[in-house]
Amino acid sequence: MTAQTRSRTPETPKTRVHGAAPPRAPRVVVGGVGIDPVGEDEVVAWVAGELAAGRGGRIVTPNVDICRAVRRDPGLAELVAGADVVVADGMPLVWAARLRGTPLPGRVTGADLIWSLSAMAARAGWPVYLLGGPPRVAEAAARELARRCPGLEVRGVDAPPYGFDRTAEGRERVRRKVVAARPAIVFAGFGFPRQDLLIAELRRDLPEAWFLGCGAAIGFAAGTVSRAPAWMRRRGLEWLHRLMTEPRRLARRYLVDDLPFAARLLATSALRRCLPRGRRA
Repeated sequence: MTAQTRSRTPETPKTRVHGAAPPRAPRVVVGGVGIDPVGEDEVVAWVAGELAAGRGGRIVTPNVDICRAVRRDPGLAELVAGADVVVADGMPLVWAARLRGTPLPGRVTGADLIWSLSAMAARAGWPVYLLGGPPRVAEAAARELARRCPGLEVRGVDAPPYGFDRTAEGRERVRRKVVAARPAIVFAGFGFPRQDLLIAELRRDLPEAWFLGCGAAIGFAAGTVSRAPAWMRRRGLEWLHRLMTEPRRLARRYLVDDLPFAARLLATSALRRCLPRGRRA
């Protein structure tokens, strides 16, 4: 199953619940990934409606790096396409969609969703679970989320050691803790595709829960990782801020791998818009 052929709209509740989002438009394919043309508020409303109806799901937030990985690996392409909600984390994807004549409402990041989903969960009384991050960082994030989202119940926190997911025993230990906590929303921050492969496993045991693969968002929430100022985020320069704060870890990824891919994506998107409709790929 591919991003182009899968069903674009999750099942609509038979009884409309308060706050539920309306059925969504077909996905926009950018960089080989089908992206839902929805904003952050619509994502939160959709998750609230689905939770109230007893249905779970998972959210993937692709950026340029994830699009590169999907192009190389059909299995990862299927993993992303099978998500219930797919939203653009990277501004190059938003720009490319606009160049192609199929605009997206804007960027929707895991770093923002961890806050808006937590605020929604606090209002509705749904417990959340934090999974990932260095030791003690998830605990700090839980305290900050609870402080800024009064009434939020953090049902559990787990920061398993690096490489835990390489063994069945390591994954089983994490699975047991999450399942025992019975959260409504799980924030998993291990980076793509590790977090998303683990989420796909956990979904089988918690079909009524929602999962967000949120990368570095737990560190952002804790304040241990610096996030770019709002003006840089609006201009698509968050990658530059992260590069300046973590040059050793991110230099090759951003400059050698992602930057050329983003340039090609934007160029081909602009070219596609110029071609006659019948010749567009």
